[in-house]
Amino acid sequence: MKDFFADKKRRTDLLVIGLFLLLALVLYLVIGATREEGGVVVVRVDGVETERHSLSQSGIYPLNGGSNILVIEGGQAWLSEANCPDLLCVHQGKIRYTGQSIICLPNRLTVTVEGGVDDGVDFVTG
Repeated sequence: MKDFFADKKRRTDLLVIGLFLLLALVLYLVIGATREEGGVVVVRVDGVETERHSLSQSGIYPLNGGSNILVIEGGQAWLSEANCPDLLCVHQGKIRYTGQSIICLPNRLTVTVEGGVDDGVDFVTG
């Protein structure tokens, strides 16, 4: 029986697999280190912004005429209920980092985390 690592093809395969695993680890660490906690969630229906809520304010909000229920607690947001048939939006879990979204296609609803701290000021004139 040949030595396991003696076969040149097997060594090359193991080297390629090792390089891919190392690349995946580096990407995971870079993405994890550059994530930014969001400050607000923006609710859009049919692409039009309808609501904006701070992640620092806990609450339960009916969205889109009550078709979805948004829960904000502990700096995280999630949909706890929906009237769509597949409930994929409910199963997407909690979001808290800038750029994360929950999407409910049947109800044409998106909930997206945007960065920054919500200071309550929408527009300042000078």
